[in-house]
Amino acid sequence: MPSKSPRRLCSAPAGSGPRTVVSVAVAGLVALGGVACSTAPPEAEVEVTFERPLAIPPLADSRVEADGTRVFRLTADEGATEFLDGTETATWGFNGSYLGPTLRAERGERVAVEVTNGLDEGTTVHWHGMHLPAAMDGGPHQMIEPGDTWRPHWTIDQPAATLWYHPHPHGETEEHVYRGLAGMFLLDDGTAAAAGLPHDYGVDDIPVIVQDKRFAEDGRLTLDDSGNEIGTLGGTVMANGTLGAVHEVITERIRLRLLNGSTARTYSFGFDDGRSFQLVGTDGGLLPTPVETDHVRLSPGERAEIIVAMEEGTEVMLRSTPPDLGAVVAPAAFGGDDAFDVLLLRAADDLTASPQVAATLTDPPPPDESDPSDVTRSFVLEGRSINGKTMDMDRIDEVVTVDTAEVWEVRSRNPFPHNFHVHDVQFRVLSIDGEASPPELAGRKDTVYLEPQRTYRLLLTFEDYTDPRYPYMFHCHLLLHEDEGMMGQFVVLEPGQEPEQSPSGSSGHDHGD
Repeated sequence: MPSKSPRRLCSAPAGSGPRTVVSVAVAGLVALGGVACSTAPPEAEVEVTFERPLAIPPLADSRVEADGTRVFRLTADEGATEFLDGTETATWGFNGSYLGPTLRAERGERVAVEVTNGLDEGTTVHWHGMHLPAAMDGGPHQMIEPGDTWRPHWTIDQPAATLWYHPHPHGETEEHVYRGLAGMFLLDDGTAAAAGLPHDYGVDDIPVIVQDKRFAEDGRLTLDDSGNEIGTLGGTVMANGTLGAVHEVITERIRLRLLNGSTARTYSFGFDDGRSFQLVGTDGGLLPTPVETDHVRLSPGERAEIIVAMEEGTEVMLRSTPPDLGAVVAPAAFGGDDAFDVLLLRAADDLTASPQVAATLTDPPPPDESDPSDVTRSFVLEGRSINGKTMDMDRIDEVVTVDTAEVWEVRSRNPFPHNFHVHDVQFRVLSIDGEASPPELAGRKDTVYLEPQRTYRLLLTFEDYTDPRYPYMFHCHLLLHEDEGMMGQFVVLEPGQEPEQSPSGSSGHDHGD
């Protein structure tokens, strides 16, 4: 089981730059804001050689009931996983020892998920990026006690996208995700084939869940930030739970669905030969047009879909190079100097032809949507608070009217990383410090990295679902920050409705089937 050290609001260096043999034995002290932190205890040195086949999470089995509902089953349980040769590590997983199967559904389908908690403590399952009723959201108000089964249900009504699921228990999210509870939830709507995108799951359409870990000498996972302000930064990076992962490519183009499943670390993904690739999708689905680039930055919770062209008989390494974290103080303390090899792509000697990616992937947003709302809200992230408040399960922070659009202006006042995630809705990044957002942020987003001292202007549209009893969350998705209070709650109501005063008074099970 992962061990945890006491939390302190200060920072220590967390990495030593590019490496394949990884050792995070951090030396010295960092003084940040006048607070000095001791270094982390040494990690076990892990020699990573890229020779293990990339584990592909299986597509989840499902059944279709008489009313047409597609039903999935997930069981959270303890297990053991052999990350390191000859060593079993205690882990948690859904339907297995680590991570979970990929759920997949079509737009318009009615789905249900029977989630059973086989752990000895309560947990939840949140459908990150999904548009659905608040009582089905799987946030901290929908706790699943040991031995219980929760059955949320909803209709898929959003564009094709790479979403994911993970626990969201108040104050324990970091630990539950770090132990291994996470998986992808893919939505389809028929656009992939029409756009020329690879779409054969596990062959040329590949989920890549990237996570960093700290291993003790005996192979245990350790959740130990040693005072780092943003949480644990591990020196060993894996893809789909595979260290030194290799994927054998048999097509001219391959689609990687990248998910930053880490608790604190921000990555900048690219390739070791500097080649460009096409960014075709972000959190909430496809971009209007492909973006040619050689890197993509993802903070915890963010996703990106990229198309990589391969040549016969060649190989290329997916790498994370030192990420641009904006105007943070002491970037090395937050992983800003770190680089990791992640996944080796090895092309066969004879590749199957792939179609050209279409020049237009989705309809662009109407130009008159630059600022359509009379409602503008401000959110300031500082320390562990949003707008000066820390999370209170019994307090509703914002009340939103259904079928309206709003602009949320979000700003981090701290000289260290934060990001911002909103449940239920996909938003547009209208501008950053008054300037148009870059092309890589032109699509639908549910999580955005906040460079310090910059104002992000987000457009959100609240549709379909109202509930005066159960709220949605907005929060920093650096999971230590979330657990320590950097989170708020909002409800979506009909005009004239009032929220209930104590939303934490019920588990939400009565809203299931």
